This record gives sequence, structure tokens and C-alpha cells, in this order.
Amino acid sequence: MRREFDSPWPHKISLNLEKQNLIAKIPKEVSHVTETLEKAGFEAYLVGGCVRDLIMGLEPKDWDVTTNAKPDEIMALFPKTVYENAFGTVAVVNEDVNRETLKVIEVTPYRVEAKYSDFRHPDTVKFSNKIEDDLKRRDFTVNALAMDSKGHVLDLFGGLKDIEKKSLRTVGEADERFGEDALRVLRAVRLSLQLDFSIAQDSAEGIVKNAKLIEEISKERIREEIIKIILSNKPAVGITLLQKFGLLAHIIPELEEGIACVQGGEHLYPVWEHLLLALQHAADKDWMLEVRLAALFHDIGKPRTRRDGEKKQYTFYGHEVVGARMVKKIMERLKFGRNDTDLVEKLARNHMFFSDPEKITLSAVRRIIKNVGAENIWALMKVRECDRVGMKKKEAPYRLRKYYAMVEEALRDPISVSQLKINGNFLQSELKITPGPRMGWILHALLEEVLDDPTKNTEAHLAELAKSLNMLGDAELKTLGERGKGKKEELEEKEIEKLHEKHGVRK
Repeated sequence: MRREFDSPWPHKISLNLEKQNLIAKIPKEVSHVTETLEKAGFEAYLVGGCVRDLIMGLEPKDWDVTTNAKPDEIMALFPKTVYENAFGTVAVVNEDVNRETLKVIEVTPYRVEAKYSDFRHPDTVKFSNKIEDDLKRRDFTVNALAMDSKGHVLDLFGGLKDIEKKSLRTVGEADERFGEDALRVLRAVRLSLQLDFSIAQDSAEGIVKNAKLIEEISKERIREEIIKIILSNKPAVGITLLQKFGLLAHIIPELEEGIACVQGGEHLYPVWEHLLLALQHAADKDWMLEVRLAALFHDIGKPRTRRDGEKKQYTFYGHEVVGARMVKKIMERLKFGRNDTDLVEKLARNHMFFSDPEKITLSAVRRIIKNVGAENIWALMKVRECDRVGMKKKEAPYRLRKYYAMVEEALRDPISVSQLKINGNFLQSELKITPGPRMGWILHALLEEVLDDPTKNTEAHLAELAKSLNMLGDAELKTLGERGKGKKEELEEKEIEKLHEKHGVRK
């Protein structure tokens, strides 16, 4: 049965290349490379995304040159080059290194490629003397355009027509192109978002057919494409396309658990739609990657914690704890860095903090700042906003003002051991408490006291309290210290797990 993939962007681009002075938009160091090759008797073309972007009136991010010259012939024409790959690409290094000039321009000989055994790289590369051979191996028609030094555009596969139609279509058979390099199935989604193009019917069907091949690609390369999708203007459309094409099931299958997972209560939408709306709000606000990821993942634990509550309402006890663990596994699986993983996990774990305004106290705000870090508290506020917008609700202005005022006030209060009026040196010199675990437990127990009441952060009060704490046994003191250090979360998780076992909630 033929599947339809409707275009979210049906409008067209009007092209009139004769009126465009494309040559004037090319950096002088790029023109120098093409002109040098041509003066030496070789052909030279700008090729790929830079030509596409020039035609569309966009600013190219990369400039690639292709030529019938071989690597040794290219290197002989320029004073400084680098050639350290198996694909023939020579990096021409520009001697003028001021900020306004490109430092490196990549020049690659025309080439034809053999079988892709690893679904990513050609087994062998053979140089060619014909530009046609080079263009027919490229992924999409809009990337298979070439332009010479006079501004003439070579279009062998209908790339100009596809730009005009705002359509992303593979060069030749989609099945063959995606089978060569499986990363192209992700690149298709990413490019469609970046260019605001729809994906052609035959190309979309090719993605569906070859979706499983994405498992052959390294997690690092997948992560980079996912980041670009999340950072696009329409990430919700991107995630929807990944799911529609069968790619999400091989990358982040946990998100699909939210499809048709009804929430009830204040939530008008199932978990899946709610997360997409939250993500899109973060993009509309142009917020950073970690906030967007947290918006996408913040309720990911709900399907695994849902159970029937009173009055036919669903409950999701501990979904933020379960979801945070899922977030960590997802981001580690996709090889995100530790800092990014830790932050998104914290934002997901604590996103419920501002959900009950009647129970929020200054001491509670100080604790949440301590848990997520003062530098991240505003990111948490943004995730909360995304959560509310994903419910199609807006936070009442007075409530928002209250939250912001409480955070700003709490930021002025001590939230870490380093902000206490006494430190380890004081405990050692004045109270004769020797360095070691007990000293750390005492300091964190003191912090617990100050988090509840910042006015107690005085040398006199903390010194007296430290003397009392030092009289406790190790077990009792350790318990107090760990609570101040934030270990209480681990105890909460254990209680939630017991609750899940009691009610038969799957993990």
C-alpha cells in the first residue's frame, strides 16, 4: 500500500539565477583556489551545500571545491596543504589568518565509489576525470549542484527544480542512496528542517524501508544529527518525522511509549503530544539545547508509572524519578558528555518542583537551588514553563512573579557548605575536630540547618551546634550529614520503588 507523506511546507521558491550575482558572494580565498586550479589547466567547481545555499540566498557554512586534478597535482599548486585521508580530500590552508578570512578550503578530486560494506564509508575510492561521476554519488539533488568560477550552475539531477519546489529528493534510487550511507536517513530529516523543505514521496518511502540500517551507524554520529534536529526551528516536526519514518524506534524508543498514553486531569493531551508541545515552546523561545532536551524528556517516565487513581483519574507517582533514570540511560547511549547528561537528568528529576505553589517555601527553594546548582535554576524555571505550555496552560502572572522573586531571594542566601560562616579550619582550630568523614558530616548537617533558616548562619550559632553534633555517634551524625548533602533523594527513590512494587507498576 502506498503511504502518503504530506508536506508541511507546500509553498515554492522562485529562482531567477540570471539576476543573482552569485560570484560576488564567494569569499576571495575560495575564488583564489578555483582560479588557481583553472589557470593550471584543470576544471574546478564549487559543489554541494555551498552552491545550494548561494542559490537560496543563505550564507554557506562550508565551502567545498571539486576538480579533475589529483591530490598530488592539487598540493603542487598551493604553498600549504594537508592531505591525511583516504578519500582524496586536500585541505588548502590559507596563509592570511585574520578573522575575516577562511583558514581552510577543502578540495576533492572527482571520484567514484565502490560498495559501502559498513553502510557509512565506501570500501574503495577511485578518482575520475568527469564531474558527472562525482555528482551522481551525492545524497540529495539539492546537494548535487556544481558552479564554476563564472557562476554557471551545473544541474544534472534536477536540483534547481527541487529547490524551487522546496523538495528534498535523493539522487537516483532512494533505496540505493540510503543503503550506501545509512546516516542519510537522519540527514534527510535534519536537512528538511534546516531548509524548510518537504521530503519527496519516493525518498520518504526509502527512509521507511531502510530505517533499521541506522543501527549500523555510530552513536556519536547519530547524536550529532539529533542535536541539529533539536536545535532547529521546528524540532517537534523533526521528532514527529523520526517517529513516522520508523527511525525513533531505533534511536529513542522510550519516547514512543508516550504515544496514546492519556494523562487526564489538567493535561489535555497524551504524553507524546505534551512532550512535543513542550519541546517546540523551548525552540520558539530559542532556549539552549539542554532545556530543549529536558522539555522533550521531562515526562518520559509517565507511561511506566501510570496507574488508575480515584474518580477514574490516572496517577504517575514518582514519574520524575523514573524519568530521570531513563534520561540518563538515553543520553549515555547516545554518547552525550557527562556535563550535558547530568544537567538534563537534574532538570527532568526536579521539574515538578514548581507544580504546587501552595507548598513552596523559601527553604524549599534554597534546597532546589542546591540540588540543581545556582547556575541552573533559571533553566529549571524554563523547563517548568515548557511543561505548562505543553498542557496548553499559562502560569498565572502573579504566580510567576512569586516564583521569580523567591528564587532571586533564595539565591542571596547560603546554599552550599562554602557559604557557611564557619569552615573546616574553624572546626579544627577552635573546636579541635580533626579532619575526616566526621568533619564533613558536621558541615553538611550545619548546612541543613541554614537551608531551613538562613538567619542561623552565624559563627556563634554554628559553633555551638557543631559542638553538639560532635557529641553524636558516627551513625547518627552520618545520617544528618547525608541529609544535608542531598542524599535524601536516594532514600526517596527507594520509597518510590517500594510504592511501585506495592501497586504493580512496571519499571
